[in-house]
Amino acid sequence: MAEKGSVGNLNMMRRRTDRMMNWLFVGSAIFVSLIIFGIIVFVGNQGLRTFADPEAGIAEFFFSTNWTPSEGEYGAAGFILGSFLVTGLALLLAVPVAVGGAVFMAKIAPNWMREIMRPAADLFVGIPSVVYGLIGLLIFVPWFSKMFPGQPGFGVGPAAVILAIMILPTILSVSEDALRTLPRALEEASYALGATRWQTIWKVLIPAAMPGILTGVILGMGRAIGEAMAVQMVIGNAPVLPKGLGEPTSVLTTQIVKEMASIFGTTVNNSLFLMSLILLLVSLSLILIIRIVARRREV
Repeated sequence: MAEKGSVGNLNMMRRRTDRMMNWLFVGSAIFVSLIIFGIIVFVGNQGLRTFADPEAGIAEFFFSTNWTPSEGEYGAAGFILGSFLVTGLALLLAVPVAVGGAVFMAKIAPNWMREIMRPAADLFVGIPSVVYGLIGLLIFVPWFSKMFPGQPGFGVGPAAVILAIMILPTILSVSEDALRTLPRALEEASYALGATRWQTIWKVLIPAAMPGILTGVILGMGRAIGEAMAVQMVIGNAPVLPKGLGEPTSVLTTQIVKEMASIFGTTVNNSLFLMSLILLLVSLSLILIIRIVARRREV
């Protein structure tokens, strides 16, 4: 009877602990959700106050490229287009190299080489952004200036190259994991049908790992579009649309950093909050896309 009583008390303690931990996790999730919701509300409320100024209309903000606050011009279309342009070019440069590297590390490289290359690639993630910006300032900006005579070298080109280097380890790591977790039976079946190694990689493994590869690309895009310091050092910070890869321009993040000293509550400051809201919504959209892609991968 004593043993039954002690077992009953033990089970009761376990159930009580489970309930406590369950409420702790639920409370933590609610707390984090409230913080995120509060940030969105605060940034959105402050940003939408931009349109309280008669000179700053919705159409002008989203479709005009004329940013001259001293003259009542608040067109942010150039910054929005610049952000997506730089990010798109960075992805064009980084994705082929990252996917190729992932294929090599997952399916071709010997184990000893993979053990060296994987930590080396991961080290790039820990390098501070300002270091990437300094490298771009000393190497890529002069190179673009020589490649495009008459242009200062600052602009979309060096910014895209720096961002491509920064997001490459993320895409490579996620893509390699996606390739290595594929069932071995896929390769064996392809070889059994007479396919070569390259046919198997190109027509079987990469399509099968595509959801994971897309997840890595989206994560890289999220980092690229939100990067500020490295981009600010090489892009030139001019509120105009570029006419070449070596001409100065600006993006949402760099313009926010450049104008952040403006007085709180002014139209300029509210416009910066509206730019922040755009970046925040883009990041949330990318997170939702990742969840959709991951869910399809599970199916």
